[in-house]
Amino acid sequence: MKKHLTIVIKLGTSSIVDEQTYEPLLSVLSVIVETCMKLKKDGHKVILVSSGAIGVGLRRMDVTTGRPKHLPKVQALAAIGQCRLMSLWDQLFSHMRQPVAQILLTRNDIADRTQYLNAQNTFLALLDMDVIPVVNENDTLAVTEIKFGDNDTLSAITAGMVHADYLFLMTDVDCLYDKNPRTNPDAKPIEVVEDVAELEADTSSRGSSLGTGGMSTKIVAARLATSAGVTTVITRSSRPGNIRSIVQYSEQQKRLLAAPNSTAGSGTGTPNKQLSNGMNNLTIADPPTSIPAEALSTPSSHSPALEATIVPPLHTRFLPDPHPIRDRYFWLLHGLAPHGTLYIDEGAHNALSDKAGLLPVGIIDVEGTFSQQECVRLVRVRRGTPTPIPMHAIDTVDNGDGNPMEVGRALVNYSSAEIKRIKGVKGTQIVEVLGWAESEYVAFRENVAFLRMERSRPVTPSLDGPVNGSGVGVLDMVGGAGSVVPRTP
Repeated sequence: MKKHLTIVIKLGTSSIVDEQTYEPLLSVLSVIVETCMKLKKDGHKVILVSSGAIGVGLRRMDVTTGRPKHLPKVQALAAIGQCRLMSLWDQLFSHMRQPVAQILLTRNDIADRTQYLNAQNTFLALLDMDVIPVVNENDTLAVTEIKFGDNDTLSAITAGMVHADYLFLMTDVDCLYDKNPRTNPDAKPIEVVEDVAELEADTSSRGSSLGTGGMSTKIVAARLATSAGVTTVITRSSRPGNIRSIVQYSEQQKRLLAAPNSTAGSGTGTPNKQLSNGMNNLTIADPPTSIPAEALSTPSSHSPALEATIVPPLHTRFLPDPHPIRDRYFWLLHGLAPHGTLYIDEGAHNALSDKAGLLPVGIIDVEGTFSQQECVRLVRVRRGTPTPIPMHAIDTVDNGDGNPMEVGRALVNYSSAEIKRIKGVKGTQIVEVLGWAESEYVAFRENVAFLRMERSRPVTPSLDGPVNGSGVGVLDMVGGAGSVVPRTP
């Protein structure tokens, strides 16, 4: 039986608007529409996350001085451009008799659990109605405090919200490379990254003059999406027709790995278990711009080994976490912006891991100002460690050395001022300290979500690229990005 997938496609401003003239790139937009329709004919559901409102607004108002710095002017241009952008999408899809819907979001719209569920239900209803949602951040109203930051993050949250199978982050390069291909002709493409948590991006550089992101924001989005079980792909935006071929190739790889006694294209008979880690040794040549769908979707009258010899369009694929974070825990981790930090000891961390709630006795210190039922970070530290701790000094991977590490997020039952008064005391003593008690727990266990920090899979950063002392390859991002290096063990 044919598998029906949910596919989210994210397009940046530079992918659909010319950076110099601000004219919409109609040729690219038309191919995107054709690609979406082909995916739908294959039985898949499609969501577009489209930037470009400000760029289109600049063209509509004949602004030649570039994106303004004054926030009200930027938001005004977003209001002007958004209706023009949506009209453009509607006109292009109307030629294919395909209905579309506009969804504008800010982080405030999903901060409340009920609103988050309403947004999720709206997405699912639109997909059931055979409608293509076109999503964008509501730049007309958004300010720094309620922005997602960029549409890469918004697309990852959208993909997690709808339990998507694929997220495509379209950019100005084909894929990631082990070296900068613009200065190193021998640079090799990176086809698969098995554990994106092992990569740390240099966020000092940005994307295009119109956009707000770069390659580093796509790494952050890939980390978020893969944690929700979404296969994430980076590929060139000027070749949107490759999306369908990449989906078909990736699905073939899954069938290949699932088939008994499957082999890679070499026909060496490598067992399944080794193949899942050895796929990165495949030699990926620079392929043609497209591959006939018939060649990729032909039923298997031939062997799995023959299927594996098909050369896919150039791309980088981030494999999903085998134990995804979804639903309420995904909302706690990624739908809410943390307003402060609770430093907890190892005993509290262990108790939370054993499904107990967070008691005040395990809290060492409080940082920030927040109210009841607001989200906070949970950072595990040893007692006696000076706090507060700068975020750049907090680990994101547990190396077993006991260093400060962010372990998760929580909705708290008390404000920051109240927690400062009750930290270190027993839950039964809260009434004595405050004169009242909401609960003996600072946070209920169902309101605590852990980040997935364990190294469940080996990292696969490059095909045959250079490695550092830990045996992990050093990646160099291009296309509005900086270098990406693995976290030091």
